[in-house]
Amino acid sequence: MISNNIQVNNAYLKALDSVSDKQAKTDSLLGIGNEGGGNFGAMVSDTVNKVVSTGQAADSKMMSQAVGKVDVVDVVTAVAETEIAIQTLVSVRDRVISAYQDILRMPI
Repeated sequence: MISNNIQVNNAYLKALDSVSDKQAKTDSLLGIGNEGGGNFGAMVSDTVNKVVSTGQAADSKMMSQAVGKVDVVDVVTAVAETEIAIQTLVSVRDRVISAYQDILRMPI
């Protein structure tokens, strides 16, 4: 289950990198700078990277527990942290999509 979530997160990262590259090219063509604050794409990318690293840490703890180096409680805690991080990421993604759809529905 965690490996599938990591694969999904990696797919999101690749798609996000593609979108970020296209946005950077568009911004440079239009002469738009980044004076107004942080880059939203970079923030999302960092967050997804953190979720992926949390999942990888949980995977490594599971492997260590199989060998007998880590207690089961540590593994359960790591898996729970990964699950919460993924649920939070999915919730934020759903809210962003909902906001985007609301913007599309606005009359011109």
